[in-house]
Amino acid sequence: MSESSKSGIEDRADSDRNAGDTPNGLINQELVNFAVEAAIKAGQIALNWFQSRGLAVTTKQDGSPVTEADYAVERFLRSEIIATFPGDAILGEEEGTIGGVAGEADRCWVIDPIDGTKAFTQGVPLFATLLALVDDLGPALGVICLPALNECVWAARSGGTYWSRDISRVSDTAEACGVSSRNSLTGSYVCTSGLSYWPERSLERVRASGARVRTWGDAYGYALVATGRADAMIDPECRDWDIAPMSVVIAEAGGRFTDTSGVADWRNGSGLASNQILHEQLLQCFRP
Repeated sequence: MSESSKSGIEDRADSDRNAGDTPNGLINQELVNFAVEAAIKAGQIALNWFQSRGLAVTTKQDGSPVTEADYAVERFLRSEIIATFPGDAILGEEEGTIGGVAGEADRCWVIDPIDGTKAFTQGVPLFATLLALVDDLGPALGVICLPALNECVWAARSGGTYWSRDISRVSDTAEACGVSSRNSLTGSYVCTSGLSYWPERSLERVRASGARVRTWGDAYGYALVATGRADAMIDPECRDWDIAPMSVVIAEAGGRFTDTSGVADWRNGSGLASNQILHEQLLQCFRP
């Protein structure tokens, strides 16, 4: 974080705990800078373990893998948030909640330290560090940092979506981005994290539409949609931290985000992001 951005946030910390909020729900740029820079630094920490032969992997109670890198990244982000915004709540995948969760505090940060841990442990570079901020109006900002790909996509409410393809110079390389304009499922690219999570009938309907289903999944799929490189991303099953940044990132890029039943809520256990044009057609694939 630049000294000017850091000092600006610190100056407001005591007098305005909700720094970044405006009467119109806009998000202050210094708050966006904090989130983007923190996520990029966290992603660089993850790279310290990426493709390491000595990476320690354990299994959580739900059967999913977790690594020492997951814990290190989440602890870094927690420390950054607590130091800068000590009154905010935090929800993280690996270490639970601090100060309540969204709905119980004015603002809640949501952390997925390594989204795509399975890919990470296999040396696949499509993992991401995710950071979102949720306030009383819903998701306020979201960051998808893809450190092994040297990319970052982020958005703030009413502020547009941005994409950097060189995160070492993020302030110089960021440019506005948007979703595709494809208007037919035939030939469209639909991403997903894995086919085993799908209701069989829904998967067959999407395939029958002529869409090209690709498992460019986890957060990477949402980044592809937000930047116009894919037309939709579907997660029939996901957790809050997998999805928290996506509604604002996709919406600000001109797309649409809902769950697979069509409800615009990131806490419902599924996610469907599209270029908006194809959204209703895709929702039909999940209806009885």
